[in-house]
Amino acid sequence: MAEDLFKALADPTRRRILDELVERDGQTLFEICARLATKHGLGLSRQAISQHLAVLESAGLVVSRRQGRYKFHDLNTEPLELIVTRWLRPDTPESTP
Repeated sequence: MAEDLFKALADPTRRRILDELVERDGQTLFEICARLATKHGLGLSRQAISQHLAVLESAGLVVSRRQGRYKFHDLNTEPLELIVTRWLRPDTPESTP
């Protein structure tokens, strides 16, 4: 699972998608495409953005939900928290002088 997470974070376009979801969670594919085009000048197709979202979903960073005809994408920070806590452990008593 950690490999999927690092692979997902390695691409700058996927990081920008995550940045946009941090700014405003629960966006549709159309909204994400529009924000990437206007704010970042990325002229990617909807299919390309959809593929990036699929990678983010497989890594657990994005969760999608259907509501009527629309599919909304939400940020999930749990995989990031697991990676961070993997290396940031509280000091143990034997490590103190």
